[in-house]
Amino acid sequence: MRLRAARAFTRTPVVLALLGAALAASALAGLALGPVRIPPGRVLDIVLAGPGPGGGAGAFGAIVWDVRMPRVLLGAVVGAGLAVAGTVLQALVRNPLADPFLLGASSGASAGAVLVIVFGAGFLGFAGGAAVPLAAFAGSMGALIAVYAMARRGGTMTTGRLILAGVAVQYVLSALTSLILVLAAHPDQIRSVLFWTLGGLGGARWSELALPAGALLLGTGLLVALARPLDLLLAGEEGAQTLGLDTGRFRAAVFVLTSLVIGVLVAYSGAIGFVGLMVPHAARMVVGAGHRALLPVAALGGAVFLTLADLIARTAAAPEEIPVGVVTALVGGPFFLWMLRRSTRTEGVVG
Repeated sequence: MRLRAARAFTRTPVVLALLGAALAASALAGLALGPVRIPPGRVLDIVLAGPGPGGGAGAFGAIVWDVRMPRVLLGAVVGAGLAVAGTVLQALVRNPLADPFLLGASSGASAGAVLVIVFGAGFLGFAGGAAVPLAAFAGSMGALIAVYAMARRGGTMTTGRLILAGVAVQYVLSALTSLILVLAAHPDQIRSVLFWTLGGLGGARWSELALPAGALLLGTGLLVALARPLDLLLAGEEGAQTLGLDTGRFRAAVFVLTSLVIGVLVAYSGAIGFVGLMVPHAARMVVGAGHRALLPVAALGGAVFLTLADLIARTAAAPEEIPVGVVTALVGGPFFLWMLRRSTRTEGVVG
């Protein structure tokens, strides 16, 4: 076991370098491809020259710097954050099917954000421009608490109860969001908000990148610092407590931190599912289950995956744009069914 962990740890720098190169390549593709195609060499010249009149290169420069660059960066940030959140949730509930979307966290964040978008930030006026992220965080946190409370019974939690609780909470919150749109939204708002609830990066702006990027960096940094207690949870409740971890307090603190990251990201990208389910599993296959290596690898993997998914979303049916959440669901749905089949076969009985 120790030999396998040591091999995975020594493999990590190579994996991170390869993922970094893949992220650079996918970002370049995201900047070059679209309704207006720009040669990759021209894109590199524009990026190296920097924004502004000196490096603007006319219309191409405006497309790269003002339209595509913020979108590519937001996709990388959101993909990394959702992958990290999914990795941590799977450790907290000790279930391979845990995911911000499947556990209702993304739906909760969407419901909270839509409330503020439709009704205005009157009841969160003190928060100013942070009203939507704050409401999204509250919705995300509430959904996770509800799912965890319903799934945990008699000190145990099974895959069946966790998935059923997550689906139930997700349906209730989705129905609430739809009700708000039908009863309260202005007709001009409905299309944009519906697109937002399906996940979309089309509204990315330079002025809106600071908060999600800050949430990602701060949240991931703190979670990497908590890698050892996260590893202890893999030994089970009793094993972790024997080794000195206050599991109840630790879970509560990490749930809050994870909900904060999810809420902020969903407030800017909408509800994008399955990134936090698929990427952690792929990362574990490469570097093992140790969170000190797993979290950075999952972050880079999530950034690459969502950058490519968004590229598909805006080019597959051009000039029309597909919500990126639809693309991730088309990939993640079959993966989820495969994982559910594996899990139920391991448990023997679902529920």
